[in-house]
Amino acid sequence: NGENYNMHDYTAAHKTLPMNTVVKVVRLDNGNSVIVRINDRGPFVTGRIIDLSNAAAHKIDMVKDGTTKVKLIVVGTDG
Repeated sequence: NGENYNMHDYTAAHKTLPMNTVVKVVRLDNGNSVIVRINDRGPFVTGRIIDLSNAAAHKIDMVKDGTTKVKLIVVGTDG
């Protein structure tokens, strides 16, 4: 969307959701969740549905694992 990436913001990349869509990402194996705003396209790896910023990945405790199964819940738009 043109904004500079900030790994400390709660943002994510998704292929089809509109920019500025706000999504709750729930990690299925531990129930941790985070609210992020879609601000980029991607992911470009087969089988992935969303890429999270570093801050968002830390919030749901997935940095060590790298990938995990999640559920997405659209909660609104920002802007």
